[in-house]
Amino acid sequence: MSNGDIVLQGTEVRLEPLATHHIDGLVLAAAVDPSLYVWSPVPQGAAAAAQYVDTALAWKKAGTAVPFAIIRLADRAVVGCTRFWNLERWAWPRDHPRHGRAAPDAGEIGYTWLTRSAIRTAVNTETKLLLLAHAFEQWRVFRVCFHADLRNERSCKALERLGARYEGTLRAHRLAIDYVPCNSMRYSIVDSDWPEVRDGLRRRLAPTLLIPQQKN
Repeated sequence: MSNGDIVLQGTEVRLEPLATHHIDGLVLAAAVDPSLYVWSPVPQGAAAAAQYVDTALAWKKAGTAVPFAIIRLADRAVVGCTRFWNLERWAWPRDHPRHGRAAPDAGEIGYTWLTRSAIRTAVNTETKLLLLAHAFEQWRVFRVCFHADLRNERSCKALERLGARYEGTLRAHRLAIDYVPCNSMRYSIVDSDWPEVRDGLRRRLAPTLLIPQQKN
């Protein structure tokens, strides 16, 4: 199965492969409150959304990212985006069981944004649970990383609530949305952390028991 075939569904959201037919929904979701996205690259308007999707799909074609549209099941609305990206495939020796795997060994979750009505709701919690479950239980990655602009206090607190561990600050790490070198707060979850993180996310979603599903 190719990366583009991944669909993850829970009880609140469905994560489906980002495509051009999501553009109108992304425009509507992003336009509700642009002030939310001071530190995040969220497209405003149809032209910007089309370019955003084109770039994400180019990264997917290159094998470095798997982008998703976040669909809220209650109303079938597009409420945001997220993606696996910066995927790493390590150089295992030929006699190692992981040699030649198509799945990544490590990666990052990012480019995540939600419309106003989905923030601090089960939508966000379940989105992270579905992504992390796929990464650790299907791909069997060793590490998932997250980065947040040092100035983005809301995102840093959200990653801490998720159970990700702070590893340090990367100075002048990336180009920020305001075109200055961004100091990034680096967080990670490794495979040995995953059972505790998974259980914490499930408790936050209780009493619903989620079983991530993969569809072809």
